[in-house]
Amino acid sequence: MNNSDLADALAADHGVTKADARKLVDAVFAKIAGAAAQGDEISLNGFGKFKIKDQAAREGRNPSTGETIQIAASKKLTFTQAKAVKDQLNG
Repeated sequence: MNNSDLADALAADHGVTKADARKLVDAVFAKIAGAAAQGDEISLNGFGKFKIKDQAAREGRNPSTGETIQIAASKKLTFTQAKAVKDQLNG
């Protein structure tokens, strides 16, 4: 499922236009990304939590040359599913 599919499903379920549903889907993801960029944890009851984790700098290898390279430190967005989602997937 992609953003358009999600918007189409929401439009059908809630009687709004596909364009309005797409705007809402885009707005929700923009707000989640904005909150994450500020370092906030995003908790969606019954779905899960998004939070930022720091990835330390490390050494890697260039696969074509085998040369050792330095990979810079970075941040990544992680997701932990809620129990309800875990149960739905596994039961």
